[in-house]
Amino acid sequence: MHDLPTGTVTFMFTDIEGSTRLLQHLGRDGFVRELNRHAEIVRTAVTEHGGVEIRTEGDAFFVVFSSTEAAVRAAVAAQRGLAAHPWKDGSAIRIRIGLHTGEGELGGDDYVGIDVHRAARIASSGHGGQIVLSEATRSLLAGRCPVGVAVRDLGPHRLKDFDDEQPLHDLVIEGLEHDFPPLSTAGGRHTNLPPQRTSFIGRGSAIVEISVLLDEARLVTLTGPGAQGRPDWRSRSRRRASIGTTRSASWT
Repeated sequence: MHDLPTGTVTFMFTDIEGSTRLLQHLGRDGFVRELNRHAEIVRTAVTEHGGVEIRTEGDAFFVVFSSTEAAVRAAVAAQRGLAAHPWKDGSAIRIRIGLHTGEGELGGDDYVGIDVHRAARIASSGHGGQIVLSEATRSLLAGRCPVGVAVRDLGPHRLKDFDDEQPLHDLVIEGLEHDFPPLSTAGGRHTNLPPQRTSFIGRGSAIVEISVLLDEARLVTLTGPGAQGRPDWRSRSRRRASIGTTRSASWT
C-alpha cells in the first residue's frame, strides 16, 4: 500500500453500469475476462496520473488523488480508454465515475469521514460513460480541464442520505457520449414522462468548442436567435473574431 495522501484530496469512485446484465449475457468466464480488461484500463489511467488505489469491491474502484486536476485527467483517460477498447460479443463496458474533493481523514489504512460517503453517492448518481463532479471539485479545477473537455452545470441535487442540496456537474468529453438521463438523486422526479436527457440537446460539441475559445480569450460573444436548431458557427467563430481579446460566435 502506498502512503495515503492527507489534507485536501480528491476521491474517485467508479462502478460498471449493468454488470448483472453483462454477467447474464457473457456467462461467468466471459464476464471475468471483460471485467479484468476493464480493471486494466482503469488502473492504467489511475497509475499514469498519480492516483492511489484504496480498494476494489467487485466491479467498483475507490481511488484517491492529491491533485484535483490529476483526478479529472485520470477519469477522462479511463472513459476514453474504455470507449476505444474493442469489446467482444456486444459487451461494451460502461462505467460511471464520481469525483469529490474534501478532507482526507485516515482511519487505519483507509479513509473515514463524510467526504468519502459524499463521493460514493455522487458516483452512484451518474450513468455509464458519465463523470460527475461535486462543486468542490469543479471550483478547484478552475478551468484546467484537459483539451477537448468542458464542465457542464447540472444544477442542485440532493444525494441519498444527505439533507442539503448541492450543485453537481459533469464533463462533456469531445468524441464521447454526452447526452445522459437526469442524475439518479434523492430529489429526482419520478413521473411517466420520458426523461429529459439534457438541457443542451445536440450541443455537446458546441460546449467543448466554447471552452476552447474561453481559454484563448477573456470574452466570447455568442450571437444569433435561439432555438433555431444545431449550431453552425465553428468556422465563423474565427472569421468574426473582433480585435483584441474578444472572440465571437454566431448561432443559427
